[in-house]
Amino acid sequence: MARCTAPVRGHRSAAAAADCPVCGGRGRYSSYGGRSSYSYSSPSYSPPSYSSSGGGGGGRSSGGGSSKPRWSRAGSTVFYTPAEVRSLTPVRENVERRATVPDLRDVFLCHAWDDRAGSAKQLHDLLEGLGVSVWFSEKDVALGTPLLREIDRGLAKSRVGIVLVTPALLSRLRGEGIADKELSALLARDQLVPIVHGTTYEALRDVSPLLGSRSGLSTAENTMTEVAAKLAELVAL
Repeated sequence: MARCTAPVRGHRSAAAAADCPVCGGRGRYSSYGGRSSYSYSSPSYSPPSYSSSGGGGGGRSSGGGSSKPRWSRAGSTVFYTPAEVRSLTPVRENVERRATVPDLRDVFLCHAWDDRAGSAKQLHDLLEGLGVSVWFSEKDVALGTPLLREIDRGLAKSRVGIVLVTPALLSRLRGEGIADKELSALLARDQLVPIVHGTTYEALRDVSPLLGSRSGLSTAENTMTEVAAKLAELVAL
């Protein structure tokens, strides 16, 4: 009968353990201070590796990746950040619910008076060039109409309301002192999309926390042409 060689030769190496007629091949040998022990081998474990396309949410500067919302048509070259998809989805659902309402404009564009010939006109022209019908104060709203009433009227006659947030608009909001409860009622309709241009959401929240809490689009993340393309897709039926 084969006998373990450990009492005579010791098992101080893997080779010695392998040569033992009893212990050879049984397991992995280890030695602690001259005392031997044996442990059976188990399959080696390697932690799984994970890969991610993109990263966390946020704008393109944060590496947030890009997404295609469900309303994008086949072949569309317009991409969105995940945050933009999340913020625009309720607006799109409202557009679809109002699809059968007659005589609606696609977009109501709210802007500061000082922007009428600049950024507001630029966005208006880009949208109309993409086939979007725009309610624009320069041609549709009488001068002197209070901002809140202007927004309310535009939203009632349009599928989506856009507020072009610029330094000039922030000054106007401060001056007119729109009540948060009134603005809250408008935001609850899921029709309002802020477009931040030449300023920041932080500055907007300082003036109107409610409007600033509503995510939208920013020309710090997109060109004005890209903003117009996303809005055109948003309202297309």
